[in-house]
Amino acid sequence: MKVILLQDVKSIGKKGELINASEGYAKNFLFPRKLAVEATKSNLNDFALKKKSEEKRKQEELEKAQAIADALKDQVVIIKVKTGGNGKLFGSVTNKEVADAIVEQTKQDIDKKKVSIGDPIKMVGERTATIKLHPKVVAEVSIKIVEA
Repeated sequence: MKVILLQDVKSIGKKGELINASEGYAKNFLFPRKLAVEATKSNLNDFALKKKSEEKRKQEELEKAQAIADALKDQVVIIKVKTGGNGKLFGSVTNKEVADAIVEQTKQDIDKKKVSIGDPIKMVGERTATIKLHPKVVAEVSIKIVEA
C-alpha cells in the first residue's frame, strides 16, 4: 500500500515521502498515530499544493532576508555608553543592546538571537557584528561605541 508520510518515521522515511508500506503496518500503526495518509489522488494533489506553497514561502523569506541584508550593508550603528578612565565601559555591550540599536537606527526588524558580536564589548571603539538573517544570508554591520 502506498502512503504519504506526514512526519518523520524512524527507519521508514522522512516527512513528505511516498513509501510502500504493508497494509497491516499502515492501518494499525501509521494511520492511527497520524504519521501517514493513504496515497490517493486527492491526497497526492493536496500534498503537492502544500509543498509548492511551502517552497514559495521559503523563497519569500529568503528574498526578505536579502533585502534586509542589502539595507544593512554599509550601515554604521552608534551606541552611546557610560565609560570610565582609559575608554573602558561600565559593564559591557551585549547582543541585546546591539540589536536594539540596529532596530532603532535602521528601522529594520532584527531579533537579538540573530546578532553575534563574539566577545562582549568592553572598550570604546569600532567592532563588527554578524547578523544571521537566514541560513543562506548573513549580514555584517559596523558598530561604533562612543562615550555618552
